[in-house]
Amino acid sequence: MKTGRALLIALPIAGTLAGAQAADTFHQLKGREIITKFKGQEFTDEVHFAEVFNPDGSLTIISMGTRKTGKWRVSGDELCLLQADAEERCYSVWVSGRNAQLRQAGVEITEDGILQKPKQRQ
Repeated sequence: MKTGRALLIALPIAGTLAGAQAADTFHQLKGREIITKFKGQEFTDEVHFAEVFNPDGSLTIISMGTRKTGKWRVSGDELCLLQADAEERCYSVWVSGRNAQLRQAGVEITEDGILQKPKQRQ
């Protein structure tokens, strides 16, 4: 019986450690790294939105079937996005492989997606 209890206690701890290791795989990009990673790429969740970071600094946004335009730039170590009729938003960028997170200071919710070559959309 003692072995069974030890196993029940160890399983949640092992699950927590595995989750912590997965979270540690993300690392923050710095200024030039952000440009290199995003320029000419599409950031998307593959369902709700796609943002194409054109090499000229323009931004093509497709969100819930609506197409908009904007601009993107890097300021310090942040990626800044500007949409018509909206305030500029700047994010720290965290990546793990092709997975990316945009994190805004003071906001707990991240914008999660993948980086890929732009897909043709209608």
